[in-house]
Amino acid sequence: MDRRDFLRITGASGALCAAGATLAGSALAQERTATVSADWRTFELSADISIEDPGSQARLWIPVPDSADTDYQRGAQTVWRIEGGGTAWLAQAPGYGVRMLAAQWPENPDIRRITVTSRFQTRNRRVDLERPAPAGFRPESAATLREYLKPTELLPTDGIVKATADRITLGHDGDLARARAIYEWVVENTCRTASTRGCGVGDVRYMLTADDLNGKCADINALFVALARAAGIPARDAYGLRVADSQLGYRSLGKAGDVTRAQHCRAEFYAASHGWVPVDPADVRKVMLEEPPGELPLNNPQVRAARVMLFGAWEMNWVAFNHGHDVALPGSGLGPVPFLMYPNGETAAGRMDSLDPDSFRYRLTARQLPA
Repeated sequence: MDRRDFLRITGASGALCAAGATLAGSALAQERTATVSADWRTFELSADISIEDPGSQARLWIPVPDSADTDYQRGAQTVWRIEGGGTAWLAQAPGYGVRMLAAQWPENPDIRRITVTSRFQTRNRRVDLERPAPAGFRPESAATLREYLKPTELLPTDGIVKATADRITLGHDGDLARARAIYEWVVENTCRTASTRGCGVGDVRYMLTADDLNGKCADINALFVALARAAGIPARDAYGLRVADSQLGYRSLGKAGDVTRAQHCRAEFYAASHGWVPVDPADVRKVMLEEPPGELPLNNPQVRAARVMLFGAWEMNWVAFNHGHDVALPGSGLGPVPFLMYPNGETAAGRMDSLDPDSFRYRLTARQLPA
C-alpha cells in the first residue's frame, strides 16, 4: 500500500478511514468491515488506587488527561473521591506543565484509597501532508518550538545522537523529508522487546552507544524524538493510555475495559508547513511483534499499512496525558521521574514501584459512553 492508497481510504475529512472502508488487498480486508468513526467519541477513565505500603507520609501523583482542547481531544474533566482522611488537588509540574492529581494522607491511617474519574472526547487524527495546511492554520509559538528542541536527561542531542541524526538526514531537504527519513530509520532498525518492563525508559544515548535499539514505546519513540531534535526539528513524546479497541482491526493496537497495563507513548514533530504531525514508529514494531500470528516481517501487508498510517495519523482510541520529561513531582522528597504516564507514589520509606500495579494496588478501567 502506498500513501495514495491510504489517503483514498482515509478521505479528506481527516478520519482515519471512511465508514465501512477496508484495507483492500491486505490480510485484514475481511476483518476491517466495521464502521470507523469520524466523529467525536466520549470516554470515561477510572483509576482505583490504594496504598498498601505501611510507610508513613504517603503521597500519590496520578496522570490525568490533558485539559487543553485540540482538534483530536477535548473537554477533559476530572473528579475524585478520597478515603482515609487524605486530601487531593489538581497540580502542575514546572517546565512542561504536566497536569496530575496529587494526594496525601496523614500519618498511618487504616485506609489510603482514592478513586479518580475523568471524562473526555477524542476523534481520529490525521494531518494530510500532501495538501497545504487548512485555512486558519496557526503556527506554533517560537518559545514552544525552542522548548521542544532542548535535550533532556535521557534524550540528549549531542555526541552520538547528533552524529546519527546527521547521517540519517544527509541528502534530505526540508523538515518533512528529514523527519520521514528518521521515522523510516527508526522503524527499520529498532525491535520491540516483550520482556521490557512497562513501556521502557527511553535512554537514547545508551541505546545508540550500546547498539541496543530494543525496547517498547517509551524507548522507540524517544529515539525518534531525540534524533529529530538533534536534526533541528522540534519534536516531543506524547504520554497517554489506550482506552478502546482498534476500529482498524489491529488487535495489538487497542485495549478496552481493564486498561491497567495499556499505557502508550506516541510522538510528534513540527513541520513549518503543517504544524504538529503525529507519528508512532513504536506501534509499527508492535504490529510486527504482536499482530497474529506474530513476528511479522516488514513487508507484511498489515505492517506496511501501519507504517504508512503512522506517519501523519493517530487512531484516537487513546488519550493524551502530557508531553513532559524530567518531571518534578510537586511535594516529592525525591528526584524527578523521566516521565509521568503511570500512577506514582512514595512514602517515608521511598518511592513505590509504579510498574507493579498488583503490589501498588491500582486498577484503571475505560469505557466509551453513549453519544
